[in-house]
Amino acid sequence: MNETTDSDEKRASESTQIERIKGRTVCVVGLGYVGLPLAIEFDREGLDVVGYDVSEEKIAGFRNGTDPTQELSDKKIAESNIQFTVDSTPIERADYMLVGVPTPVDEMKNPNLEYVSSAGRTVGRHLKKGTTVVLESTVYPGATREVLVPAIEETSGLTAGEDFAYGYSPERMVPGDDEHGLRDVVKIVSGHDEEALDEIARLYEMIVEVGVHRAPEIEVAEAAKVAENVQRDLNIALMNELAVTCDALSIDTHDVLDAAGTKWNFHEEYGPGLVGGHCIPVDPFYIIYESERNGYSPKLMQQGREINEYMPRHVAELTLRGLNECGKVLQESTVLVLGLAYKQGVGDIRTSAVDGVIDRLQEYSVQVEGYDPHADDDAMAEEFDAKIRSELQFRDVDAVVVATPHEPFLELKYLQIFEAMAEKPLVVDVMGFLDSDEMETIGFDYRRV
Repeated sequence: MNETTDSDEKRASESTQIERIKGRTVCVVGLGYVGLPLAIEFDREGLDVVGYDVSEEKIAGFRNGTDPTQELSDKKIAESNIQFTVDSTPIERADYMLVGVPTPVDEMKNPNLEYVSSAGRTVGRHLKKGTTVVLESTVYPGATREVLVPAIEETSGLTAGEDFAYGYSPERMVPGDDEHGLRDVVKIVSGHDEEALDEIARLYEMIVEVGVHRAPEIEVAEAAKVAENVQRDLNIALMNELAVTCDALSIDTHDVLDAAGTKWNFHEEYGPGLVGGHCIPVDPFYIIYESERNGYSPKLMQQGREINEYMPRHVAELTLRGLNECGKVLQESTVLVLGLAYKQGVGDIRTSAVDGVIDRLQEYSVQVEGYDPHADDDAMAEEFDAKIRSELQFRDVDAVVVATPHEPFLELKYLQIFEAMAEKPLVVDVMGFLDSDEMETIGFDYRRV
């Protein structure tokens, strides 16, 4: 009897808390691939949402019902009731402040938290007492307390933990993966105390259907985000080092992986390839930096980064060797790179590792051209300093490098490509995406990393 009463009271309390949150205002600071989905999902739940960004061009696009970031559909933007603004004044009505700004590394591979500091000072100038501030950006363990909170206190005159609550909840978005959106991935949440943690958990439970994981400390949540991508980085690095090793031994890497994969406990998730993106090439440096500040240099993480950063050069040299062995003169050769975005199915070229392949080929005066069905042609031409083809055609091309395996490339007609390309055509398939048997039967010099 008592258990039933307690359960009923708990459900009633939870319902009351949800209704209380629904009557409040959420402000999202930074409307990129992290912040924009948050704003959209809270808007869908009926909350009053302010979307703040310093980019006037971006905000103008949102106000016109379009998504200049290409992270979501124009329809979702047009149908939302979000107040998109470059004016920071509306921040003052926020009950929840979610900060999702970029956290890159500098030329020395040290964390650059200028955007976090700047956002903190902006938030502080308009923060009211009782607001809960949550950082979503990837940072090193301790940065929420060391960087964001002092910046807010500096301009607000308020005391963290007394006048405003704060916590950390790392983004776990997977661009181009519709099955692992914001609602479909468990959200890690943390707070400076139990009350803040509970408040933050309740907030995110409104939009994350699979629930939240309550980390015991803010630093645990910060480290967990970095650990996710360090693990991927190291696993890919192992495959990449295996690929370089197999190449030195004149063994096909994919044949090795196919054979090894017949054992029940061999992990087949990872394979060799170029590592780009907002997270994997950056996040390891955050924990490396903070670990070294505390007296330990994590060698394995550093070596994993070195291996993955070497791969563009390896792909280029594999291509150069192939051109030579096909009897081509490098200075007279044209290489067509298919896929310039950093990942299959997306058009984001800003953090692509393909530029390293192109740069290395151009060092040998090879004419490099590119094509990507998802990316903007003008943006690619500016980013890669290479001729960009608006239509896919292979006439007189000496070699094709399949760098990013977009789905449309599966529909390529191999025989037609062979007949259009120059004599003794070379294909370098970075991830082993194409049908190697068919290509070799037709007559391509087919190579994979």
